[in-house]
Amino acid sequence: MSIAPLEIYLLRKLVTYGALDQQWQYCLKVYIHHTTSNSSPFFCQKFQAGDLLKHLQAAPVLANDVLLKPYLASWDELIKFLKTLGPIMGLVSQEIESKTSIIRKLAQKEEEDIKRLLRERQSEAGQVSAEGGAYVSVRSMMEAELARGLVDFTQLTVSGCRTLLRLHRALLWLQLFLQSLADEDEGGCSPAQLCRDTYRLTLAQHHTFWVKQAAELAFKAMPERAFFHRLVCAKTPVETVIILHMVSGAIGEVYNRTQLALEEHGMLALP
Repeated sequence: MSIAPLEIYLLRKLVTYGALDQQWQYCLKVYIHHTTSNSSPFFCQKFQAGDLLKHLQAAPVLANDVLLKPYLASWDELIKFLKTLGPIMGLVSQEIESKTSIIRKLAQKEEEDIKRLLRERQSEAGQVSAEGGAYVSVRSMMEAELARGLVDFTQLTVSGCRTLLRLHRALLWLQLFLQSLADEDEGGCSPAQLCRDTYRLTLAQHHTFWVKQAAELAFKAMPERAFFHRLVCAKTPVETVIILHMVSGAIGEVYNRTQLALEEHGMLALP
């Protein structure tokens, strides 16, 4: 759906001063109300566009870097988003969740190792802190794993960098899908077609034949456009467009920074 620049400007002001944030909060309250009552919820609003945007905006830092904690928190929300799109997409979300879990476990192990070393050395710094280390940001993870010989450019190994690359490819697919959903007129292509087209441009380039066939089945079961209005808690189609534009734009910023880091470290084709 096309909207005028003035409408985009005014709606962004609504977000800045809290009006659309209230809409996201309202959706959360509706979800809590229905899940705590005896009646069955007609729409379980677990995904929160406001939370996704908050995490995405917290991820970029100076020097073209991306903080891993808000990056992974963004994926937590995107996983919830995928789960709303049907059972087969739910399987896709499980695969993505397993990848975010790999990076989190690596970061947790790093933190525990630092704490152990600090205890062994009986640090005189008073309160011991294990914050920092390799898994703080995308670039710190890349540099640390390269220095430790954890990244293999010739064969498959379990590393944060390889896992990040897989998440990175999926992020482009979702970014393009949300962008196309915002740009497409109400009477244009269906969400299923838009999702299929953006998948073929992105993730399909890295998937096997059988994975592609499963994805095609998932697209056939995708909800209609009205579902996405409710999903982002918008009162009007115009609000839906601006929210989708803001989310896809924030995803794009995170994606571009990660893309640059992967390029600089020669990691765009890790096996």
